[in-house]
Amino acid sequence: MNLTVKIGSAVFPNPVTVASGTFGHAKKYYDLQEVQQLGALIPKTVTLLPQEGNPPPRIAETAAGMLNAIGIENPGVDVFIEKDLPALKKIPVPLIVSVLGHSEEQFLKITEKLNAAGGISALELNLSCPNLQKKNLVAQDAGATSSLVQKVKKISRYPVIAKLSPNVTDITVIAVAAQDAGADGVSLINTLTGMLINTRTRRPVLGNVTGGLSGPAIKPVALNMVYQAAKKVKIPVIAMGGIMTADDALQFIMAGASMTAVGTGNFVNPRAPLDVLQGIKAYMKKHKINDIVQLRGSLILP
Repeated sequence: MNLTVKIGSAVFPNPVTVASGTFGHAKKYYDLQEVQQLGALIPKTVTLLPQEGNPPPRIAETAAGMLNAIGIENPGVDVFIEKDLPALKKIPVPLIVSVLGHSEEQFLKITEKLNAAGGISALELNLSCPNLQKKNLVAQDAGATSSLVQKVKKISRYPVIAKLSPNVTDITVIAVAAQDAGADGVSLINTLTGMLINTRTRRPVLGNVTGGLSGPAIKPVALNMVYQAAKKVKIPVIAMGGIMTADDALQFIMAGASMTAVGTGNFVNPRAPLDVLQGIKAYMKKHKINDIVQLRGSLILP
C-alpha cells in the first residue's frame, strides 16, 4: 500500500509524525529502530536565542488532557545546529524543524541559519504558541501571517509549513492567508488557551497562570477546524489535537488531513505514534485501500 505524503518538495513515507515538544530530543530515543518507522520527526521548537521558559509549575493534568506552559524553553538555534542537528540528520526519517521568532527578523535569521546547516526536510513556523510572556499573535492576524510566510518562503531552502492557532474567530481565514503567501502546508491546531485554579490556595495551578490545553478534550474542536480548513485550502494539512489512537488519526484524514501528529498521547503511551501507524495500515488492509489518498477527505456527509 502507498502511504506516501508530499508537502512541497518534501516526501514523507507515511502520514504519522509527532507534535513539536512532545517527543523529547534525546538521541538514544530517536535512534530506536521502531521510531524510524515514523513519517517524520518534529523536535521541540527552537528560537533564535536561548530561552528559559516559564516559571514552574509548567504542566497540569486535566479531566481529559493536560495544560502546559513550558514557554519554549530551548538553548537557541546555534546550539541546536551544533549539538542536536548532527545526530538528527543521521536518523533515516525526514526532519521537520519547528521554529519561533519574536519578530519577522528573528524568523528570517533562524531560517538563514538552518539553510546553511542543511539536512532538513521542511520548516514549521510556530506562529501560535499561547504560553509566552511576550505573546506570539501572528497566527491570530491574517495580514501578519501572510507577511511572515511570504518573507520566510522567499529565502527558505525548504518547504514552509505554518502552524496555526485555534484561538481565533475563523481559522480558515488564517489558513488561506498562509496558502496565498506561499506556504507549502499548514499545521493545526496548536493548543487552546486554558487555566486551572487550586481551590485550597485560590491560586492558579500553573506558574504562568494560563497554559495550552491539549489531549482528547480538544479533539472535536481540532477535527472541525481541520475539516473546515481542508475545504478551503489546496495545500496539505498536518492535523493534531487529541490524537491518541489510529481511529482518531483516521478521522482527521477522512476530514481532509494529509498527515497526523501525535502530541499529548506520547506522555500517556510512548508507543502511541507507532500504534497509530500500525492501526492505519490495518484499516487500509481490512478495507482493501491501496493508497492513503483514497482516504483523504473521504468523509461521507448526510
